[in-house]
Amino acid sequence: MTTAIVTLILLFAALAGAPLFAVIGASALIGFHLAGIDGQAVIIEIYRIADMPILVAIPLFTLAGYILGESDAPRRLVRLTDALLGGFGGGLAIVALIACALFTAFTGASGITIVALGALLYPALKTAGYGDRFSLGLVTSSGSLGILFAPSLPLILYGVVAQQLDLPISMSINDLFLAGLLPGVLMLVILSAYSVYHGRGLRSPDHPGFDRREAWAAIRDAGWELPLPLFVLGGIYGGLIAISEAAALAAVYALVVEVMIRGDIHWRRLPDVLVDAMKLVGAILLILGVSLASTNIMIDARVPTRLFEWIQSVVDNRWTFLILLNIFLLILGMMLDIFSALVIIVPILLPVALGYGIDPLHLGIIFLANMQIGYFTPPVGMNLFIASFRFGKPVMTLYRATLPFFFLLLAAVLIITYVPALSLWLPGR
Repeated sequence: MTTAIVTLILLFAALAGAPLFAVIGASALIGFHLAGIDGQAVIIEIYRIADMPILVAIPLFTLAGYILGESDAPRRLVRLTDALLGGFGGGLAIVALIACALFTAFTGASGITIVALGALLYPALKTAGYGDRFSLGLVTSSGSLGILFAPSLPLILYGVVAQQLDLPISMSINDLFLAGLLPGVLMLVILSAYSVYHGRGLRSPDHPGFDRREAWAAIRDAGWELPLPLFVLGGIYGGLIAISEAAALAAVYALVVEVMIRGDIHWRRLPDVLVDAMKLVGAILLILGVSLASTNIMIDARVPTRLFEWIQSVVDNRWTFLILLNIFLLILGMMLDIFSALVIIVPILLPVALGYGIDPLHLGIIFLANMQIGYFTPPVGMNLFIASFRFGKPVMTLYRATLPFFFLLLAAVLIITYVPALSLWLPGR
């Protein structure tokens, strides 16, 4: 009875707008107290994450992403992809997809992508002859593309959370990066095919088509940014550098290029950029720390085991479980940001999925792919409201605009779910 009352109080606090870390931390403290364990155990769990070398990658990649977002790099990226692909039928739409995917992969936040690239891509698509609804839908939905590509923060965070659960199956962050590659490409290919079909025969009256001189000028314009993904991704996939080393390289390189060489970010603005980046990092790490403490209580109380036993009594095979999992994750993605969902839900869900014989790598890609489209799933997808504010359009207009993209990506999620080889082939599982 006491547990039920406490749960209701915490749920009410969360709905009333209490910070998520405070609600999770309070639940952990109460759980430890009811179990007769000293509350200092929560502090020990928070301190334990400081001993995880991979965690260094989160603030460093976040810093690199914020520096790139505040610089003129988005404009140079759009110019480069437009020079190479924009002259073809549907090419500008593919430019938008690729630019957003690359940008989200480094920033780890789809909202930043919509804000940073939206002002460039939306008017460009309109000028090229694309309809208003298609242009809005493309920019809003492609803002979440890139979550499955290295060095995406959600990929890293999933790996960090999963590694704390002492799984019987080993899993590394490098494996996760490889696992997300083909599913991410599948999503890009499906949306690109639709964009080419939708934009057949369209070309901006101001676009000269492919121009070798413009392409070369765009390559030179982006010359300092181009080596960054090559160094980082080539080093990670090639096994030459560790994830934390790649993150340090990305942060230092972005800082030197955008502040010292390019001068896009003045020294006086740099502290503000650092503060904004570390606000996100602080929120992630604090939620992660208190969630690990809460997870231990749930494991001691056999919550995942009991949940698996209950689900197994209702769902008798893994294929049915997977479709129910997709529905649950889509709803979750509408209501909860991806970082909170990772640290709260994965510790409960992963042991249950293992009971159905689902590889943790495969589960991670299914989880993130669903959360990716949950960002713009009506009625409460976060990107819908960000895009509504950014472009000055009613939310209902965004609902209608994103529906075709939602169904296309939902089809991609089902393929990813029921064809495990897409996620497991490159890691060699």
